[in-house]
Amino acid sequence: RAHPVRNVLAGPVLHPLADARGVLAFHRVFTASTPDELTVGAALLHAPDGSGAKVAALVPCHCGQPSAAEDDVKELRAFGAPLVDAVATMPYPVVNTLLDPAFPKGALNYWKSGFLPELSDNAIDILVDAFERVPSSMTGIFLDHIHGAATRVDPDVTAFPHRQTAFSVLLLGQCAKPAEAAAMTAWVKETFERLQPHLSDGQYTNFLSADEAGSVRQGYGVNYQRLVAVKRIYDGDNLFRLNHNIDPANSPYRPEGLAALADPSETS
Repeated sequence: RAHPVRNVLAGPVLHPLADARGVLAFHRVFTASTPDELTVGAALLHAPDGSGAKVAALVPCHCGQPSAAEDDVKELRAFGAPLVDAVATMPYPVVNTLLDPAFPKGALNYWKSGFLPELSDNAIDILVDAFERVPSSMTGIFLDHIHGAATRVDPDVTAFPHRQTAFSVLLLGQCAKPAEAAAMTAWVKETFERLQPHLSDGQYTNFLSADEAGSVRQGYGVNYQRLVAVKRIYDGDNLFRLNHNIDPANSPYRPEGLAALADPSETS
C-alpha cells in the first residue's frame, strides 16, 4: 500500500570521525525507540565539501506531522557537538537525491553487505577502525535501520524476508582511478571478513556484488523455493538474467501444483 508523502524533515547531521564511536553508540540507543514515521540512517563518509575530512553522519527522515517531527528528532540534533546540521523540511523526492553527488558516473564500485542483528560495541569498533584506514575518499560505510511497520510483516508474505529489527550495513567501495581499485576492493573484503562474526545469514539482494551470485538464496530466505516456481512459470528461459536473479535451470527445486500459482494461458 502506498501512502501520500509530501514534505519530510530530513538531512544529515555530521560529526568528526574522532567522535564516531559515540555517535554510533547513540544511534543504537536512539533507534531503539523511534516511531514508525522516523527512520534514521548512519554513515561513515567523507565531508561533502571536498576537504577529505572523515565524518560520522546521522541522517533522519521523518514523514509524520511537522510538530511531531521536530520533537522526535530534537534529541538527535542536540547530541554531541556536530560540525554540520543540515536537517530541514524538504520534498520527499529530494531526500533520495542527497547522496547523488557522491556517486559520479563512471566511478568504479565494489560492495559487500549484510545485516547486523545488533550494533554491538565490537561491531562499532570494527567499522570505525576500518574507516580510519579507508584507501579512497569516495568509499563509505552505511547503516540503514530496519524497524517499525517493516518488521510487522511475516517473512513469507513478500519476496523480501528480512523482517527482524536490524541494521543493514553496506561497505561501499568506490574510486575514480583503475589504479586504486585493487586497494579499495581489498579494503572492502577485509572489513567484511572482520565483520562476519556479527552478521546474520541474510543479505539484501539489491546490495549483492557481482561476485556474490551464490548468495541469492540468502537474499530471499524462506521464500526462495516459492520464487523458483514463479520464475519457471513466467521466465523459464531466464530472459531476465542481468541481475542477481533465480536461475530456473540451475535450481534443484521441482515444484508441484504450478497451476495453483498461475494459469499459463493467461500470460503472453
